[in-house]
Amino acid sequence: MGERHDAALVSAALQMAIATRGGQSALDNAAAESFHLVLKVEYIHRHGFATRTEARLKIATWIADFYDMKRRHSAAGGKPPAEFEWIIQEARARTDRKGRAA
Repeated sequence: MGERHDAALVSAALQMAIATRGGQSALDNAAAESFHLVLKVEYIHRHGFATRTEARLKIATWIADFYDMKRRHSAAGGKPPAEFEWIIQEARARTDRKGRAA
């Protein structure tokens, strides 16, 4: 089976994993759909995979090494998720310190 078939299987597996978790809102689904679009356009369609195992490994590596750590996101003010998360954690820590000092 070819690259497109493998990519379609990976995409279907990701969508099933999201759909089977109950109690999510439509906004959760919109975020997942947006992520899948980015994953397909920026990675899956640009790479070939010999097996499903290779596809899973390379996609997981891309998500962990690039998407989560380096790729800039408009929803995060143009910052990579790791940097944006650090900023949020620092802001929460400052708020907690102010609350304890009062």
